[in-house]
Amino acid sequence: MNTLIVYAHPNPKSFNAEILKTVQTNLSKAHTVKTIDLYAENFDPILRFDEKLKRRDLDKVAEMEDYRRLVTWADQLIFIFPIWWSGMPAILKGFIDRVFVSGFAYSYKKTGLAGHLKGKSAWIITTHNTPAFITPFAQDYGKVLKRQVLKSCGISPVKLTQLTSIEKISADKRQQLLDKVAQTARSI
Repeated sequence: MNTLIVYAHPNPKSFNAEILKTVQTNLSKAHTVKTIDLYAENFDPILRFDEKLKRRDLDKVAEMEDYRRLVTWADQLIFIFPIWWSGMPAILKGFIDRVFVSGFAYSYKKTGLAGHLKGKSAWIITTHNTPAFITPFAQDYGKVLKRQVLKSCGISPVKLTQLTSIEKISADKRQQLLDKVAQTARSI
């Protein structure tokens, strides 16, 4: 299985970096894995279009071609990122805005969207400081990415793993969370 990891955290010594290592280490050797580390690559998240480059032509922007090729290559996408102020990091939002564009990831129908990325699955892993009992009610971009972006692009199923209260938990509890991530990675 071709697996593409999209990782978005600026600190290479963060808990998110540990999650990335855990996923990479525990995926079956049957997976061919490629990773996009948006901060390490200095990904430019700014979406640009104007009179010369129309929004409807963003699927032809050469600068995003390698990323579109990787998404097309992948059977499975894994997103790893923190939730900050109920949202994903701006660099990841920019990646979604610039890569998952009309004409590539979806097209407009008379009503709604036609997803072009059918046959792919995804796993979203988010971290945040929200207590676990609030997460079912909290708006966060793990849920938005799952329901409004990936689903609209035809990607299904999508698993969402929310790791909560990260800054307030003990090292033992963090290790338990990493063990849970490792177990899930081994099962896909």
